[in-house]
Amino acid sequence: MHAVTQAGNDTEQRRKIWSWCLYDWANSAFTTLVVTFVYSAYFTSAFADDPGRGTALWSRGITVSALVIAALAPISGALADRGGRRRYLILCSLLCVAATVALAFVRPSQPNAVLIALTIFVVANVAFELGLVFYNAFLSSIAAPERIGRVSGYGWGLGYAGGLTALLVALVVFVQPETPLFGIPTDEGFHLRATNLLVAGWFLLFAIPAFVFLRDDAAPEGGVSIRRAFGDLATTARHLRRYRQTVRFLLARLFYNDGLVTIFAFGGIYAIGTFGFSFTELITFGIVINVGAGLGALAFGFVDDRIGGRATIAWSVAALAVATVIGALAPSREWFWVSAILVGIFAGPNQSASRSLMARFVPARHESEFFGFFAFSGKVTSFLGPALLGVLSDIYSQRVGLASLLVFFLLGGLFLWRVDEREGIAAAGRPDPA
Repeated sequence: MHAVTQAGNDTEQRRKIWSWCLYDWANSAFTTLVVTFVYSAYFTSAFADDPGRGTALWSRGITVSALVIAALAPISGALADRGGRRRYLILCSLLCVAATVALAFVRPSQPNAVLIALTIFVVANVAFELGLVFYNAFLSSIAAPERIGRVSGYGWGLGYAGGLTALLVALVVFVQPETPLFGIPTDEGFHLRATNLLVAGWFLLFAIPAFVFLRDDAAPEGGVSIRRAFGDLATTARHLRRYRQTVRFLLARLFYNDGLVTIFAFGGIYAIGTFGFSFTELITFGIVINVGAGLGALAFGFVDDRIGGRATIAWSVAALAVATVIGALAPSREWFWVSAILVGIFAGPNQSASRSLMARFVPARHESEFFGFFAFSGKVTSFLGPALLGVLSDIYSQRVGLASLLVFFLLGGLFLWRVDEREGIAAAGRPDPA
């Protein structure tokens, strides 16, 4: 009887893990097609007179959404720990899907097109990122301590595979054919804007298992109360010395994540503006990036469990700094491809190991709150990278804008050097996988 019960528990746990990983497959269509490669590049070329001006406008949308996310993420996490993570995950996901659909129907020629498009994008991006607060908070409850790194890696790897598959579908159906399939019109680039409809359907369909199978471990305490949620945040702030390694890690992430997010947000724009990539070449570029990132996340998930999250992040930050230098100085497309492949291979491990290290640092029953701080650290200064790149691209060139991101990787690496992973795990009361 005990064996049957244990087998049932194991099956239920595997179902939770794979449902959780599949959500990464679902939401990656948004970051890949909307934020990074297709819609962002379409916006900069169709909604502005030149790539530099388009880059500056898009950077403002990224900046505004980052500031809103930084403001809302901590309180959202604290609220979810009291009111349940699952309901907020579903709500944010549906809001992102609805806004993405709306984005497909904003024409460059209509009045106030730039303002309308960027406003809808900000709503979609904020909903997407807040959803990740509640999604990431499930990691420490569904994965054993000694397997957190690889489970996080499975999620990131599957996510990049999802982004890659969505790119291939976009290439075959919307972008490459001279006459897009299903009679999709090309007027004012609607076949490119229609990729947002693909993103919305993709996200909604593959997120359903997470909506169904991911459950909160225990009934929330005290019901939904914004006042009590603020009280929880104040209590955590008073005890920050207890979690000093978490604070050091989040401080490091302020910088290195800013550099990485900016590369992803403007990589496609840079490829078009500096090297003259066509939209078909841009899709190929995105495919290469996603293959490298997916393989890197899967492989380094095991490395993470063996050498620790901090060391894995440090190696990835160093590699990303080298890739930034190569990309900014690249004299030819071949050298740009070298830079892109490096970014792909080490972006996945960087993001996966950051998530797994945070999962090891969060105290029980405060997962969403601490992942709210995690999102805060990823966004509170993330306007600096896009803003700096946008301004320097507008004044000088996109190469100068890209080169400025090296500063963020160097500062992130310096702060990461002071993080003691084992002390952080002990402070959270988590089992030490070592």
